[in-house]
Amino acid sequence: MKIGIFTEVYPPYVSGVSTSVQMLKEALESMNHTVYIVTANLEKTRFKYDEKNRVIYLPGIKTGIYETRLTTTYSRKALKIIKDWNLDVIHCQTEFGVGAFAHVVAKKFGIPVVHTYHTLYEDYVYYVTHGYFDNLGKKLAIKLTKYYCDKKCDALIVPTDKIKDLFINKYHIYKEINVIPSGIDTKKFELTSEQKKKVKALKTKFKIKDTDYIIGSVGRIAKEKSFDEELKVFKKLTTYDENVKLMLVGDGPELANLKKLAKELDVSNRVIFTGKVKYELMPLYYHLFDIMTSFSITETQGLTIIEGLASSKPIICIDDESFRQMVENHYNGLLFTNEEEFIKYVLELIHNKDKYKTMCLNAKNSIYKYSKEVFASEVLKVYYKAIEIHKVQK
Repeated sequence: MKIGIFTEVYPPYVSGVSTSVQMLKEALESMNHTVYIVTANLEKTRFKYDEKNRVIYLPGIKTGIYETRLTTTYSRKALKIIKDWNLDVIHCQTEFGVGAFAHVVAKKFGIPVVHTYHTLYEDYVYYVTHGYFDNLGKKLAIKLTKYYCDKKCDALIVPTDKIKDLFINKYHIYKEINVIPSGIDTKKFELTSEQKKKVKALKTKFKIKDTDYIIGSVGRIAKEKSFDEELKVFKKLTTYDENVKLMLVGDGPELANLKKLAKELDVSNRVIFTGKVKYELMPLYYHLFDIMTSFSITETQGLTIIEGLASSKPIICIDDESFRQMVENHYNGLLFTNEEEFIKYVLELIHNKDKYKTMCLNAKNSIYKYSKEVFASEVLKVYYKAIEIHKVQK
C-alpha cells in the first residue's frame, strides 16, 4: 500500500504527534508498505522535497504557538510530486494548514482520507485568544472539530476512550470512531549495559546522588501541563523526605516562570530543569527517574506515560480518563485525585521496596499492546475500511 501521512510536525521537532507519526511510518515500512510524508518546513519559509526519504516540506508562517507554522493550503509543486506517488490512502494528523492541503489532494486525486485527532483544541484556545473571548473560542473549536471529523474524512481515529466519549456525548459526532493508542519502539527503552554508562554520566551532569529519589515528569513546559501545581505539591512532599528531588524534562513558554516559582517555593536546589532534550536521548532520562508523574488533565493520550512504563517506571498520575487505559491502579501505577493522595503514594513507593519492585516489573509487562507494530496493524485495518467506504461514496 502507498500511504501519504500529512502532519504539521515531524522529526526532528519533538512532540507527541511527531513521535506518533515517526513510529507509524517505521512500523508500516517494516511491513513493506511505502510511506510518504507531507509536513511543514519549520526551519525555513521555503518549499523542500527530500526525495530520498519521501518527505515534502511546505512553507508556512509562524503561529506563535511553540515552533509550529501554518502552511499554505495549496501548493502546485507538491501536487505535481504527489500525483506521481499514486497514493492509496491519505492519513491526516492535523485539521489546519497541512490538514487542509490533505483534503485538496484527496479531492483532486480521489483518495480516501483517514484522520487521527490528536489535540483537544478547546483546552488550547487561550494561545489564540490570550484570555479574551475564551468561551466563544471554545465553541468555535468544538464546531470546527465536529465539522472536520464528521464531514471531511472517510474514517476517524482517536487515541483514547476519553476522546471517543467526548466526541459522542459532547461534540455529537456520529461517524464510527476507532480507538487506537499511539505506539512506541519499546526496545529503545530497555536499559542496556551501554545505556547504563550514559545514565551514569547524566547523573554526574545533574549532580544526582545515589541517595536521591527522583520524581520525573516529561513534556512541553506549558500552562496546560500543570507543572506549577506539581511544583507546589512537591514543596509539601519535601517536608516528608530529605532525599526526594523533582526532574522536569522539556522546554516551553512556561520554563522561566516555573524556575521563578521554584525559587519562590525555596525548592530550586531540589528541582532539576533539563531544558530541551532530543528524542533519541529520552530513554536515558526515563532511566534517571525512580517514578514518573503527570498532573496534566488536557492529554488526549499522554505518550510519555507509555514511554515511562516501557522504561519500567511506576506511574503516579492524576486520575484522568486519558491515563486510565495505560495506568492500572495499584498494578503498574497509582492514580491520585488530590495532593494528599499524591504525597501518600510517593512515600509508599519510597518506603515499600517490595511494592516498588513489583510495580516496576508490572510496568514493563503492561506495554506490549503499545508497540509500534501493534499500532500500525490496527491503523492498517482502518485504512482498508476507509478505502471501502470511499468506494461506496463515489
